[in-house]
Amino acid sequence: MTEQDNREAPKTILEQIRSRMGLADSPPSQGGGPPKSGFSIWYFMLPFIVITIFQQFFMAQNVETIPYSQFKQYIAEGKVGALTISPESISGTLPEKPGQGFTTVRVYDPDLVKDLDAHAISYTGRTDSKFLGFILAWVIPLALFFLIWRFFMKKMGSGMGVMSFSKNKAKIFAESETKVSFADVAGIDEAKEELQEVVEFLSNPGKFQKLGGRIPKGVLLVGPPGTGKTLLARAVAGEAKVPFFSISGSEFVEMFVGVGAARVRDLFSQAAKQAPCIIFIDELDALGKARGMNVMGGHDEREQTLNQLLVEMDGFATNKGVIIMSATNRPEILDPALLRPGRFDRQVLVDRPDINGREAILKIHSQNVLLDPEVDLRKVAGRTPGFVGADLANLVNEAALLAARKNKETVEAAEFDEAIDRVVGGLEKKNRMMNGQEKEIVTFHESGHAIVAESVEHADPVHKISIIPRGIAALGYTQQQPTEDRYLMTRAELLDRLAVLLGGRVAEELVFNEISTGAQNDLQRATDIARSMVTQYGMSDALGLVTYERPRQPMFAPEGFTSGKSYSEQKAAQIDDEVTRLVEEAHQRVIKILTDRRALLDSLAKLLAEKESVTGEELREMMVAS
Repeated sequence: MTEQDNREAPKTILEQIRSRMGLADSPPSQGGGPPKSGFSIWYFMLPFIVITIFQQFFMAQNVETIPYSQFKQYIAEGKVGALTISPESISGTLPEKPGQGFTTVRVYDPDLVKDLDAHAISYTGRTDSKFLGFILAWVIPLALFFLIWRFFMKKMGSGMGVMSFSKNKAKIFAESETKVSFADVAGIDEAKEELQEVVEFLSNPGKFQKLGGRIPKGVLLVGPPGTGKTLLARAVAGEAKVPFFSISGSEFVEMFVGVGAARVRDLFSQAAKQAPCIIFIDELDALGKARGMNVMGGHDEREQTLNQLLVEMDGFATNKGVIIMSATNRPEILDPALLRPGRFDRQVLVDRPDINGREAILKIHSQNVLLDPEVDLRKVAGRTPGFVGADLANLVNEAALLAARKNKETVEAAEFDEAIDRVVGGLEKKNRMMNGQEKEIVTFHESGHAIVAESVEHADPVHKISIIPRGIAALGYTQQQPTEDRYLMTRAELLDRLAVLLGGRVAEELVFNEISTGAQNDLQRATDIARSMVTQYGMSDALGLVTYERPRQPMFAPEGFTSGKSYSEQKAAQIDDEVTRLVEEAHQRVIKILTDRRALLDSLAKLLAEKESVTGEELREMMVAS
């Protein structure tokens, strides 16, 4: 052991106590910042223990409390030393017992002084200080409570005190913390191009100010849930390398009146100090609903918060370098004052991606996934029409989990197929046992759907037929894969869709001369298509080029505020007749198709009962052979 070790080895008593109680000094953090300190009850216990020990061993005197009669006896026996007499007590020493003292409660005794003088006992008087009593009784306890309160306030931080209600709850991301760029966003190229101006303004504002141009003060991202509105806003901040304030619209409003407006003011005040920066308000519809919709009247807290937001946006100049971005999937209920020029004057649609966008999104989310070389993401994108970015991310994750569950080294195409079935249809119900009759009905029902889908001209081709129960109520399903993204539907295509939906019910009628409840969802969807053709699309020859769609009423308004329909009872009867006619014509058409292909229907149902799942290629081979 070196000399330095000898010097460092001994520990003080205080260090040993702290070490045994777990209070030893922690080494400084590696990052160079201040070490983290956590609260411990020993912070209070240790001072009390030290003070108590000090009083007991150094300041304490062995004092015995005796009755007044014994005190008088000590005087008579001459055992009392010097006395100190106060209005309430008498204390003194005993010469026979060095270090031993006594105290007694003073009682009314006119002969006390005579007795003391007679025995030549030295005594003195003492008056209790009222000021000292006040200090001990009030000042010291109040000071102690104040110090404890200050200690807890520092431990909780500035955002936990009683006066913090008016502080905004925005999460602030510094320039280096927003690690999202446009490279992480795919499938919404048009929206990215719209926001390039915002990035360029935040990066180089002089380019626009030199020409007298004014950047939009507010940008509203509109689109279905899961399309990447929040991700796009963070990508703008990441590209521009500016601070990013993120808060939800619901976090402004509290139960206390005026808190929401105060939080809006605080948010904009902080943003002005951090300029250039981006304020992002997610779910703006929670805060910006149209005013006046409260049927009970009054000026509620939400409207007051919205008013403050409008005022702050009016008083905010874009040359300060603060851009306000918001996202919502319900733009129709926003207050018109929010959408006027000068506030959210640019609206960017973040729509569902097309097949190219879905493929690009799949490539991004599968970067860290070990894919089999035979996996074709283009085919996966083609099988997922209508999926948004969040759905595709979930799809890739489900496929990876399925591959891990099977102990595979890579994620193969089979896992993607199963993941799509799982996302679209729900979990596979392996333990749900159907009796023989039910299984036969489901088999012919799904076979009818598939054969009609391959027989009509404008239906999407069949990808898979299955009688494995999935989800809550699906006893089987026929999955069709669109060949391309479609944005318009013709009358012939809608009629073919009607036929496909009725294929299962007609197959039950032909085979069993009986019908079941399995076609309930099919009939509902078929009725919706037929009614939309009549009332919305003007595809009825009898009713002409007129739309009979029910007018939209304001949110939360009572039913009596608007009329239920804008046409007569006679016209309503004609609409019902036309809907019934369209469905019945499709019904007769499907009966003819399945009657002509009855042998194929029986063969497909037999194969489906054996394998429980048949691919579209197998079905088309059977149709060619027949």
